[in-house]
Amino acid sequence: MQAAVIGLMQSGKSTLVSAISGKALPQAGASAIEEAVVAVPDERVDWLTELYESKKITLATINCLDVPGFNFTDEHGRAAARRYLLQLRTAELLVLVVRAFEDDSVAGKADPAGELTELKTELLLADLELVAKRIENLEKQLKKPGKGQTKEKAELELFQKLQTVLEQEKPISSGIENDEQRELIRQLGFLTSKPMVVAINVGENQLKEKIELGDAVDENIPTVQVCAKLAYELSQLDEASRAEFMKDLSITESTTSKFVNCCYEALGLISFLTAGPTESRAWPIKKGITALEAAGKIHSDLQRGFIRAETMKLADLKELGNEKAVKAAGKARLEGKEYIVQDGDVILFRFNV
Repeated sequence: MQAAVIGLMQSGKSTLVSAISGKALPQAGASAIEEAVVAVPDERVDWLTELYESKKITLATINCLDVPGFNFTDEHGRAAARRYLLQLRTAELLVLVVRAFEDDSVAGKADPAGELTELKTELLLADLELVAKRIENLEKQLKKPGKGQTKEKAELELFQKLQTVLEQEKPISSGIENDEQRELIRQLGFLTSKPMVVAINVGENQLKEKIELGDAVDENIPTVQVCAKLAYELSQLDEASRAEFMKDLSITESTTSKFVNCCYEALGLISFLTAGPTESRAWPIKKGITALEAAGKIHSDLQRGFIRAETMKLADLKELGNEKAVKAAGKARLEGKEYIVQDGDVILFRFNV
């Protein structure tokens, strides 16, 4: 999973990425997109590793692209931002970081709603430019006789409709009505068709304050409040000291966990689990995926030779103590291809090569 983390200059975006990934802060003035891997915290996998005495633990990960801060105050800054945005069209998720903290070293008063509106406008403009180019190309193609004109006409109608949607300051996603249209635009990687998360970066004195963004954020976009500076400072401590400081500050959930949960919500992801003496592991999948499709996430051989999914609920494992006891209690289920995998299912796939 790849998430592009964007924001204005001095929004604290890079500090957030460093805090949750453990990667060193980029040098001031960095002009390249940096990559950082964030391990997805999952206490369920930790517990299974202990139960099965697994030699290896494998957590899910989010590959974060830390994009240099945008500056829209002049044409040079806008041109640089457009170049960066072109590189983000393959990302699965956009994380928009906005500043809510006040700092004497940062110019201007914090305006998280204003920053969010500015970022969303630039995403719309980038998509509008791409749509206009596609319309121009399709119109040229239609002037030449060919077998594919029926398809091209339908595509042109769709892109003209999407152009109108963007001009009304609405995201591309609001103009897509079915899977066929979704497939038509998929390869172009429109930014406003991607799931989004908004991260509001607050100061340490705002930890208990609820920052409102009003109409700047849509209801269906997950929003998370973080204090990137504090999270980074905590990430530099050993585990015991970090736990003590978090307790003193009444922090019950890590910034990494809050960030990951929002990303999973935006992408519609859950995790099923596999466990054994060799490895315990979390496998992120889309909600609604069948057992057959989940098997394919592990290996195509499992999907091709699928027989059954031997499934247990983690709660049953915890209550009864081990796999043998769950089976003895009749709570291990043999599920078929069409079973819809649930979050936290512990699965052993039976297959025949």
